[in-house]
Amino acid sequence: MLKKLSLLACAALTFSTASLAAETITIATVNNGDMITMKELSSDFESKNPGIELKWVTLEENILRQRVTTDVATSGGQYDVMTIGTYEVPIWGKQGWLKELDQLGENYDVDDLLPAIRSGLSVDDKLFAAPFYGESSMVMYRTDLMEKAGLEMPKAPTWDFIRKAAKAMTDRDSGVYGICLRGKAGWGENVALITSMANSFGARWFDENWKPQFNTQPWKDTLQYYVDVMEESGPPGASANGFNENLALFQTGKCGIWIDATVAGAFVTNEKDSEVADKVGFALAPDAGLGKRGNWLWAWTLAVPSSSKKSDAAMKFISWATSKEYSSLVASKKGWAKVPPGTRASLYNNSEYMDAAPFAQITLDSIQTADPVNPSVQPVPYVGVQFVAIPEFQGIGTAVGQQFSAALTGRMTVEQSLSSSQRLTERAMRKARYPK
Repeated sequence: MLKKLSLLACAALTFSTASLAAETITIATVNNGDMITMKELSSDFESKNPGIELKWVTLEENILRQRVTTDVATSGGQYDVMTIGTYEVPIWGKQGWLKELDQLGENYDVDDLLPAIRSGLSVDDKLFAAPFYGESSMVMYRTDLMEKAGLEMPKAPTWDFIRKAAKAMTDRDSGVYGICLRGKAGWGENVALITSMANSFGARWFDENWKPQFNTQPWKDTLQYYVDVMEESGPPGASANGFNENLALFQTGKCGIWIDATVAGAFVTNEKDSEVADKVGFALAPDAGLGKRGNWLWAWTLAVPSSSKKSDAAMKFISWATSKEYSSLVASKKGWAKVPPGTRASLYNNSEYMDAAPFAQITLDSIQTADPVNPSVQPVPYVGVQFVAIPEFQGIGTAVGQQFSAALTGRMTVEQSLSSSQRLTERAMRKARYPK
């Protein structure tokens, strides 16, 4: 009996010691479909790494940005893995807020990362975040509604054609709207879309002396087009719609055209979730005939804040979640079309993926043609397609997004919205002492 008790005590002590030895890493991520799949499949990581437990904090995009920015800037240490984007990585890397990802393992194959994506996540050739998925933007449209309207979508459409097609496809009595575009205020929401549009219309945020340019004709042309096309052919309440809201509208057959992230291709063609999965076509983001298309460049990435005390475990998780093996895991569980896109050359050399994903080539072409160094028709002093890669942009972009939203809802005219954007941006740039 004593021997049995002794054995039980030893077992309990062993279990207790193992529990104490387990490290819990906290992962802050966005509530997009690919990240939800990552969380769902993370038991694979935990089974391979029994000493590491995962705690998830999944947030809406704007809230995620606020929380992780506050935490990393104050060295709060709440998170060990952060989901951040191409905007934050080089800025935060230079400021010493992120740890270099130098422990991803021998088999990680950093050189397989697409150059356009990898370069945006590096500082002095050192990788500070690993891309979970990469994206540009493209046109998604209902082939049946396009045919019914007697039109054919070009592979490389103009904004004029988009407006014409959206009007022809709109049937408000049936609850079908010709176009869905982001209207939710936020530098990563409506500002991302409208800035990408503005590039193709010949507009720019700043001239070469860092003077804001919202009082110019190209910006008026851009915002007037956006407001007019949404008034003519957009859904009601569009000022509340971001990526996820428009995705839901498109999947339920309520949108004729949706211009947004290429990552949505897998969602709109998924028969389990999309009522129009077999009626979706793809095209390049539109242009205005000036030599630039309105497609952005972005990657949702995983990074380790410098404040994390569990960076070794955090890097093991990042290596797992952004590896070729993770792609194979998703393919085995969900199908090749659901693999997170836009990060690795090997994925686009895989015939199984290319055959399963009708949006794959458009995605790759869009990523490779986006030019963050020369985003607009006119020269600019900044890097970034749908954002300006300076620390002040997050605050300025959020405020400008609110002005754009006010124009969409009719609370301001286009002229008032742009005039207000000009003033607040000038004020912010003076305070930041630009040009530096």
